Amino acid sequence: MRKTFLLILAWSLCAVAFAQSNVYFTNEITAESLVRIFQALGVSPTGNVAIKISTGESAKSNYLRPEFIQNLVNETNGTIVECNTAYGGVRDATAGHLQVIEQRGFNQIAKVDIMDSEGDMEIPVSDTTWIKHDIVGSHLADYDFMINLAHFKGHARGGYGGVLKNQSIGVAAKRGKCYIHTAGESTTNIYGSNTQDSFIESMAAAAQAVHNYFKQPGKDIVYIDVMNNLSVDCDCNPLPAAPEIADIGILASTDPVALDKACLDLIFDYNPTPGNNPQPLIDRITEMHGTHIIEYAEAIGLGVTQYNLIDIDVTGVNEIIPETPDPETLRYNVFTIDGKKVLHNAKSLESLPSGVYIVNGKKQVIVR
Repeated sequence: MRKTFLLILAWSLCAVAFAQSNVYFTNEITAESLVRIFQALGVSPTGNVAIKISTGESAKSNYLRPEFIQNLVNETNGTIVECNTAYGGVRDATAGHLQVIEQRGFNQIAKVDIMDSEGDMEIPVSDTTWIKHDIVGSHLADYDFMINLAHFKGHARGGYGGVLKNQSIGVAAKRGKCYIHTAGESTTNIYGSNTQDSFIESMAAAAQAVHNYFKQPGKDIVYIDVMNNLSVDCDCNPLPAAPEIADIGILASTDPVALDKACLDLIFDYNPTPGNNPQPLIDRITEMHGTHIIEYAEAIGLGVTQYNLIDIDVTGVNEIIPETPDPETLRYNVFTIDGKKVLHNAKSLESLPSGVYIVNGKKQVIVR
């Protein structure tokens, strides 16, 4: 019988082990499965819990609906939190934003807090390449635990929106949004002269600032990406383009980099079928160099791109041991080193011939 040996290599092809983060997956997108995947993380919320969502620019936007998040809100006794937008629109000031929240029905399921309704505050950044601090809503100081609950989709400026964007632009106050968008040039204008990559890198630095803020003693943060209504347009677009691919599922992790990377892999290795065309979303992400936030966030130490993809639909939540995932629950997204898709959400690597591959974000050599 043939034996398969997987040799995990560093990007330099040296034989060193990678750090890997666990990313949990379910293809069921329901209020109940949202609670189950949160529970799979094995992290108990303490103190005042903030659930960061996007409230959506219009009723036609693809924001996560109140009825979908209600069970999670109840489970964690959380407060829904948001910040005002920097662009003109219905959510650019607190009064209008509160009207939107009432119209959407969010205040019927939980307390809702516009975190910059009473001003902003600065928190430190580790990476000062572009921004020298992060400017967030002042009410962030009221919370001990955050659930970063993002709707994963395309985005006109960032290429895509996941937990990293939800934590950087989303948690930033209006001045902070301008500061990130202009890569440190302005706190009053969202249009600057810096490059696209400087904006992407500023988002990564701001996301790290919020992560570090909630990694202080007595605080914590977890991350969830919901991959439904996968339009090329963000929820900030009042008239988003219709999704061209079917819903994929919900993913969660304590590592925001690994989580967004797993979602991107599921998009880039999506199998086209009649009625399911991933190319427009892939083109949007590629055109805006959206994947750069992943590599940069890893480079500055926010998280890692290597992950174990663990299917909670295979093994019940109570049986999951996060530190040592059961091989039966693992799923694999595999590319050749030149970017060609080989396997999608596969249960095994046994079909792969000998060679060098990118498996769940890390380079592996398979010798048969």
